[in-house]
Amino acid sequence: MKTPLELRHLRTLVALREAGNLSRAAQLLNLTQSALSHQLKALEEHYGAELFARKSNPLVFGAVGQRLLKLADIVLTQVDEADRDVRRLVDGSAGQLRIAVECHTCFDWLMPAMDAFRGRWPEVELDIVSGFQADPVGLLHQDRAELAIVSDVDADETGVVVHPLFSFEIIALLPKGHALLAKPWLEALDFADHTLITYPVPDEMLDLVRRVLQPAGITPPRRTSELTVAMLQLVASGRGIAALPLWAVEGYLARGYVARQRIGEGGLTGRLYAVSTEGLAAKPFLADFVRLMRETSLLNLAAVSLL
Repeated sequence: MKTPLELRHLRTLVALREAGNLSRAAQLLNLTQSALSHQLKALEEHYGAELFARKSNPLVFGAVGQRLLKLADIVLTQVDEADRDVRRLVDGSAGQLRIAVECHTCFDWLMPAMDAFRGRWPEVELDIVSGFQADPVGLLHQDRAELAIVSDVDADETGVVVHPLFSFEIIALLPKGHALLAKPWLEALDFADHTLITYPVPDEMLDLVRRVLQPAGITPPRRTSELTVAMLQLVASGRGIAALPLWAVEGYLARGYVARQRIGEGGLTGRLYAVSTEGLAAKPFLADFVRLMRETSLLNLAAVSLL
């Protein structure tokens, strides 16, 4: 009997193992959850056995699923390595990737992606442009960087290519027991009489200020800090309120160091993008790095969704 197995099935099983559930696996594969379920069901019908326990948490693969995963680990490693080798032969392999970053918290997910990339493309010189960059895209035009990580993109910007990464929730951080925790969510007026603790960056780079406070005409007192942990220490000691990505402070919340509150009824959503020069956009190693950034973020950060 002819096997129905294809590379896409093996990638699906690996994604399911890494993601831990159907929803996140579908994001990794850029599929709908329905399409992913259909693909898995077809394999199960062919073999007459379940690949994994549907209601298990964490996900538990059955004997058939484990055997196919063993195959996937062997085959996909060789296929991906051969694909990179062919691309090197066709397009050349040498290059450099200098990354300019505008967000203070980006290193939490960027460093693991860089570590994975170095193992796959050792011949590409990878580096981070030192210091906080208020205009990282501008460095691309000055030939001082090849890739910028930004929270907003200019649709009229020429000479660059935008690579969407992921979206995330920005939450308000307050001292434990704060009166505002009794509210279902915070609105602009709630920030008026509290010191706002932020990174020392322009207001247009702060989603809370640009999208919530400025439209409402709210200008609270300000205090800045370069370090996330210092900001949280100020919050914990009752010196003010901060607004940061949920994934950046998940550990502090789990330890009960500070408390969280939603901003707006539907929450405040932030987004991150990678922006490259047009010349670099066609390079295979860049496509691989963008994929690694997206996958690493989805698998390791709390409450993010791929764009």
